[in-house]
Amino acid sequence: MNIADLYRERRPVLSFEVFPPKPDTPLESLYATIENLRELNPSFISVTYGAGGAQKGRTVEIASRIRHDFGLESMAHLTCVGHSRSEIRRILEDLQARRIDNILALRGDPPQGQPDFDFSGGDFTRASELIHFIRQSHSFCIGAACYPEGHRACPRIAQDWRNLKTKVDAGVDFLITQLFFDNRIFYHFLESARGLGIACPIIPGIMPIFNARQIKRIVSLCGASMPADLLIMMDEYEDRPEDLRRAGIDYAVRQIRDLLDNGVEGIHLEPMNKPDLAREILAGVGWPIRPARPPGPAPEAAGRSPSD
Repeated sequence: MNIADLYRERRPVLSFEVFPPKPDTPLESLYATIENLRELNPSFISVTYGAGGAQKGRTVEIASRIRHDFGLESMAHLTCVGHSRSEIRRILEDLQARRIDNILALRGDPPQGQPDFDFSGGDFTRASELIHFIRQSHSFCIGAACYPEGHRACPRIAQDWRNLKTKVDAGVDFLITQLFFDNRIFYHFLESARGLGIACPIIPGIMPIFNARQIKRIVSLCGASMPADLLIMMDEYEDRPEDLRRAGIDYAVRQIRDLLDNGVEGIHLEPMNKPDLAREILAGVGWPIRPARPPGPAPEAAGRSPSD
């Protein structure tokens, strides 16, 4: 099912993001995580791709398992940095063969250890080019990223938002934002995007704070701002991890409640592969969820395999 249809048929839509474990780590632990996330009744789960396409094989495999074995819609992230047109075409054919209908099309980050990577050296330099390429020859439902505070590589926010309009016009069905911690920033961005004629669903991406060092690293990479009350909270609890976790959950609950009260079309929660964190947040929000299963291995596949 196309994710765009979900936003038309049921609102608000709940979705999660997971990331593949390191290449030398078995996937079973992630599948146990996905089973626990399934108990929280998401409409779909997205799977990240890795800097420079480092996890592309696992992304496709995991997205396929989510769809066919766990019975949930899945969305595979696809970045074009470092890929040729023929490589992207092969990945698209693999996704199509596995009956994965949804792609989050991204430019992507430079490969690890290459901070001065030249994006102009490949066949695709922007996500809009990848989206146009996909739309020309395939019928995937295409999501894309958007940046309420502007992409850090763009010197002016207004220009970044005009670039977003170009990307949407290339064939985007819905947008998911980069993380943000001040809802006023999201509301201003939403009004500005609508004013530019961007009519597709725009879904807030929420990343809960539970590890001060980790969130500071992520913020330093993506350029998201942090309001004063959040900085004070992190400084106060930085050396008390359990207190920081509880405070971070409370902050995410208040943020999501406000977004829902203001009529957002969905919530895309990024719980860093921690289903217990997602469960506590949704319980605080009052989202209907199933009782937690007792600890144990993930169940055997319940659906058909892609080769059936």
